[in-house]
Amino acid sequence: MTTTQTDPRPLFRDALDWVAGLIDGVRPAQFTDPTPCPEFDVRSLIGHLVSTVEKGRLIGAGGDPATVPEVVTEPDDRWVSALRTSADRYWEVWNDDAMLDTEVSAPWGTFPGRAAVLIALNEALVHGWDLAAATGQPAEADPALADAALGIMQRALPETPRGGPVPFGPVVEPTPAAGATERLANWSGRPTATWKN
Repeated sequence: MTTTQTDPRPLFRDALDWVAGLIDGVRPAQFTDPTPCPEFDVRSLIGHLVSTVEKGRLIGAGGDPATVPEVVTEPDDRWVSALRTSADRYWEVWNDDAMLDTEVSAPWGTFPGRAAVLIALNEALVHGWDLAAATGQPAEADPALADAALGIMQRALPETPRGGPVPFGPVVEPTPAAGATERLANWSGRPTATWKN
């Protein structure tokens, strides 16, 4: 993944707020429903989103992200609190401007810190789209947020190569009416057309 000089942290803050609102909108009967991400139902997708934030904190702190499971567990009425607590811990590390250009290590490589935040931003928006689509909520984040993230990811994550060490599928052609969040999901390899609300 190539990086840009953009500071993605404000975008990631907004994305986490958007995701928290989506989690708050999940009805109790929906936690076992499938999602566009075939590995996860609604509950495990939320647990993965929380895990992603915690792993990002450890990457920035020089810890081992493998110590955090891919899906964390919480009572269903505690998910919003769990996300916000993980986000607070994340920002204790990543509020330092120097982190953007500090080399950090993750299972998929060593790169400047801003790239780690970009990966987390993409995860939040794409999986946020998944969560919204699965639960019948509006699936577009704020257009300014999603457009900015899409522009960054189109530069940072090339169309090729994909697969192997680049953990994204081929770009999916967006439908004509797709918004920026859906187009970001498509750029990340997510087929979305069958999940439109």
